[in-house]
Amino acid sequence: MLRASRWGFQGSASYEGFKHLGGLLFLSETKVFKVGNVEISSKAGELPTVLIGSIFYEHHKIVTNAREGLFDREKAKELVKVQEDLSDKTGNPCMIDVVGLTERAMEQYISFILDQTDVPILVDSTLPSVKIAGIKQAYELGASDRVVYNSLSCYVKDEEIKAIREYKIKSAILLAYNPNNAWPEGRVEILKGSERMRGLLNIANEAGIEVPLIDVAVLDVPSIGIAMEAIKLVKEEFNLPCGGGPLNAVLEWKKSREISDVASAVCGATSVALLQSVGANFILYGPIEKAKQVFPAAAMVDAIIAYAARIKGVRTKTKNHPLYKIF
Repeated sequence: MLRASRWGFQGSASYEGFKHLGGLLFLSETKVFKVGNVEISSKAGELPTVLIGSIFYEHHKIVTNAREGLFDREKAKELVKVQEDLSDKTGNPCMIDVVGLTERAMEQYISFILDQTDVPILVDSTLPSVKIAGIKQAYELGASDRVVYNSLSCYVKDEEIKAIREYKIKSAILLAYNPNNAWPEGRVEILKGSERMRGLLNIANEAGIEVPLIDVAVLDVPSIGIAMEAIKLVKEEFNLPCGGGPLNAVLEWKKSREISDVASAVCGATSVALLQSVGANFILYGPIEKAKQVFPAAAMVDAIIAYAARIKGVRTKTKNHPLYKIF
């Protein structure tokens, strides 16, 4: 049933030459995608993991009025700057996930963030109308090429697909959550589709998406292992960039605070490393305030993976890589 030929496959995808090094997967074929000024590779070891922090999220302390989109601008500027500085120091590219509650708020946030930084932004909300308002605002400001729609899921509305095409958005997160099958194979199934449901890749193709980023849907801490297996399966089947948001699951793990006062921070960084170890190309690391704990850990893991990849003949595609910047 797979017909999303835009990314080079029409039937059941098959890739020979899969190479294993412990838990790491190095695909023999490379696909490099670009969003704004950030490149994302489908192969581990070539390009650094893209790290994505969220801003203006629910209960974010810098937001003073979530409905009107009022916030402390100086604190927001500082958070954006800290993430960019860490990106420069480590070599890990960054993006910003802009979360909005209302259309008005999203318009305010998008205008502000686009004015503060050149990095790509994700337009994120639980409401399709709010996301549509966000991509429209970016389009009117001439920044459609920097926008990632977050996200396309099995619950996508037709008006979302229409708006993505109208406002010329070329990248989207594909949330591979399958309500009928929570196992790794379910992620592949929701991407492919079947006779009873549209696949997310076909939906993305219909919307004109050229850069699909597969979120393997971390639901809670134990499910991180399921997400890791899903990354392997999705890469083997489609050879597309994969990632997820493991740190938010750790932040919801309240009992970790009973273990030690640093358990949440340590386990959060570990959750990121686990997804990287199986080839994750991007990480949605949650609150942008967590940048200081995430970037050093992710950079170290990227350097280790890149060095190990040399055994399989894989070389980094840039000198702006943690392997060359953090030691």
